[in-house]
Amino acid sequence: MRRDFHRHPELGFKETRTSGIVADHLRSLGLEVTTGVGETGVVAVLAGAKPGRTIAIRADMDALPITEAQNRPYASQTPGVMHACGHDGHTAAALMAAEVLAAHKDELTGSVKFLFQPAEELAMGAEKMIRDGAMKDPNVDAVIAVHVWNTTPVGTVALRDGPLWASADRLDIKITGRGGHGAMPHQTIDPIPVAAQVILALQHLVSTENPAFQPAVLTIGSIHGGSAFNIIPDTVSLLGTLRAFDMDQRNTLVERAEEIVRGICLAMRTDYEFEAEFLTPPVVNHSGITELVRDVARRIVGPDKVVTAEQSTAGDDQAYFQSDAPGCYILVGSANPDKGFDRPHHHHEFDFDEAALPLAVEVLASTAVEYLSRQHPPA
Repeated sequence: MRRDFHRHPELGFKETRTSGIVADHLRSLGLEVTTGVGETGVVAVLAGAKPGRTIAIRADMDALPITEAQNRPYASQTPGVMHACGHDGHTAAALMAAEVLAAHKDELTGSVKFLFQPAEELAMGAEKMIRDGAMKDPNVDAVIAVHVWNTTPVGTVALRDGPLWASADRLDIKITGRGGHGAMPHQTIDPIPVAAQVILALQHLVSTENPAFQPAVLTIGSIHGGSAFNIIPDTVSLLGTLRAFDMDQRNTLVERAEEIVRGICLAMRTDYEFEAEFLTPPVVNHSGITELVRDVARRIVGPDKVVTAEQSTAGDDQAYFQSDAPGCYILVGSANPDKGFDRPHHHHEFDFDEAALPLAVEVLASTAVEYLSRQHPPA
């Protein structure tokens, strides 16, 4: 299944083939299936023999606009699109967890809801699914997900209480001056050096105004302005991203970023437009759910193979599901340098050791069983 998804990757909100396969397989297992949730998402409910709580298992399905450089037998057959983040593995693992749990539904107390999400890479799919009622009927009491992780050795499980991954904003800044001849800048208001000052000042914001023990990242990744060596343009556009682990911290940094842009542009006689497009809050793992997963993982792989996950300034809209219900994002090690599985996520040569997938299935299914069987939910 994973290799089939890898051969046929689909971008966010275009996962029609993938979601069709997912829905058909879940129906074959006897689950109650709803399609078209959040456009191309799939929700399925596995009801146990006795009433009880509901735990959700989420998997993202979308690929990335990257041309694959690996020449493996299951390489992408779609030009310019590849699974470069492991979502093909997440989808396959969640389907197999559904298969395992469906075979034991008569032993379950409560329900397992499966959330197959579109458009994680756009940071839009989770919110759309929630708006379409994915966390209701039955209401989700806890939510878990796995992510194969190529900075952690295969055979290990990495967990962290509290903030795991950062919030994400897209920064869009436009600086407008007055263009003219490059040999006569005194007749213009040149936006290019203004943009340079803005970029440097924004770096100063993170290095000196942000608390040292609260990590944050502000990156300007794109600069567009000008058309020739001897023409001063009217405008320069900057695109960037802001990441933080605390929403109050994020809000303060966004406010200060705009103040910096405003102040520099005022001093240099340029106009500006500033937009911070909020994409996703931080992924925050619930301490009780995480401890439950830790207990389960230790039984599966042994205590020495359950490690503390490092915080990452990557973002993931799993955060929206975990803002709606307590949850845990589980990192399953997938790196194996001896086999060449050591490229970072979003790399055109990315691949992972598929030995991670049975472990992901076992952690998901066992955590669901453990959560539903406990008389009192983790606090």
